[in-house]
Amino acid sequence: MDERAFYTEKEETRKVKLVCPSCRGEFEAPVRWKVCRKRRELPRGAGEEDRRKFSKAASYMVRLDDLVACYKCRKRFELTGQSTVLINDALGDPSVDPENFGNR
Repeated sequence: MDERAFYTEKEETRKVKLVCPSCRGEFEAPVRWKVCRKRRELPRGAGEEDRRKFSKAASYMVRLDDLVACYKCRKRFELTGQSTVLINDALGDPSVDPENFGNR
């Protein structure tokens, strides 16, 4: 069974506070994420190996945008200091900052 059957995939946009490296201006920019949430139950027709994989599976997010343009100076810069993949079992809360995701 394909591991994509364990997840529901959805694209979300979340605002992230950024600082432009050129003009040092602080702004909020929308960043697109692909959110893959683990399904509540195992899909039909799963074997013993699929059950083991499903028990280890966790919800995760993958950042889709790599470049952001500054709102003031319009220069584009790369999101290098930020996570690309975030893993968690409780991904439903939009108020959670994706960059502090998993940090304690």
